[in-house]
Amino acid sequence: MSTHSDAARTYDPAAEVVEICRDLIRIDTTNYGDGSGPGERKAAEHVAALLDEVGIESELFEGTAGRTNVVARWGGTGNDQRDPLLLHGHLDVVPADADDWRVHPFSGDIANGYVWGRGAVDMKDFDAMLLSVVRARTRAGALPERPTVLCFTADEEAGGHQGAEQIVLKRPDLLEGCREAIGEVGGFSATVRGQRFYLIEAAEKGMAWMRLTATGNAGHGSMRHPDNAVTRLAEAVARIGRHEWPVRLTPSMQVLLSAVGEVAGTEATPENAEALVEEFGSAARMLGAVIKNTTNPTMLGAGYKVNVVPGEATAHVDGRFLPGYEDEFLATLAELTGDDVRIDFVSKQAGLETTFDGDLVDAITGSLLAEDPGARVAPYLMSGGTDAKHWAKLGIRCFGFAPLRLPADLDFTALFHGVDERVPTDALEFGARVFDRFLDRA
Repeated sequence: MSTHSDAARTYDPAAEVVEICRDLIRIDTTNYGDGSGPGERKAAEHVAALLDEVGIESELFEGTAGRTNVVARWGGTGNDQRDPLLLHGHLDVVPADADDWRVHPFSGDIANGYVWGRGAVDMKDFDAMLLSVVRARTRAGALPERPTVLCFTADEEAGGHQGAEQIVLKRPDLLEGCREAIGEVGGFSATVRGQRFYLIEAAEKGMAWMRLTATGNAGHGSMRHPDNAVTRLAEAVARIGRHEWPVRLTPSMQVLLSAVGEVAGTEATPENAEALVEEFGSAARMLGAVIKNTTNPTMLGAGYKVNVVPGEATAHVDGRFLPGYEDEFLATLAELTGDDVRIDFVSKQAGLETTFDGDLVDAITGSLLAEDPGARVAPYLMSGGTDAKHWAKLGIRCFGFAPLRLPADLDFTALFHGVDERVPTDALEFGARVFDRFLDRA
């Protein structure tokens, strides 16, 4: 491992981060989840061009036409025998309705100290940090000693089946040797009683996107229909949506809430876990979902005419289960739906959790504290899913670390997939500096 002081640095790792982020936002990579969007090809070619400009050769790989991934090898010296480190981000974004936004979601505008647009926090901000740091270091000849794989994927917002999963299934050679990875949704700050915490994703909930189907006797709406598919389905959906799941503390959340308990002057237990989560203010929206399993009904479908009782009714449910609690989740779900409602999985992926220790964690912690000495760094469990679920199939240990120092009053978690998504420009610059330090330590 090599390090260099600020005085010895001949480059600015944050020099391009804001403009790269704006440029990426302006490329519409909306992922509707049904294959109807523009795809990631244009953004992938843009990323490849940015790498090529500084002499980094990359490969574009598509499992499906237009769903483009970018992979490149970077850094490493003949003397460093460590496994390559995977640094990954996705290029697609969720849909955005321009009529709902204060600025156009694909404008990349700067206003009030923020870069605005779809993908500003999920996750073209980290893509921009990574590209800015890589380009600056390459121009200065400051390549990291550890070999590194840069990977920008398609389709993460729809489960990664056309992106990371295609790499795992068809081109695992692109990630040959990788045993550790750094990706999204971690490293952002949240403030508790004046103390800044940086939350590092060391775990994520399992995903169970489900289609529920109820059947019954079709017929005329004016007659008696005790065997009504809509009624049967609605009752099951209501039971699922209203179910109160018990608190379960996984290792990552036990560590995080114990650290919060130290600040709040109490010991973290399952009984006071929800109160400790509330100490995070608006971030409790996300963290409150990772001490329990969750099931949220999201879509309903039945019938074609008001006076016709349909023979089938369907619903979709977004289910998320804690690592280690999949069996409990599925057993409870079966009880809630009953025997007359069929469950089919649209997408089902396991939960993940790794211990918060080792050289990579030390590198994460040290790089953050070098830029923000009074802060605390702790792991957390993320409510959503990332490409880490696919990398784990190759035995890769994954962390979410896209560092952002945020204003204490910013409702950051509401910006994920939300209206008026935006990221502070100084947070982008902070993240680039931290990530540059990280590469010296990783």
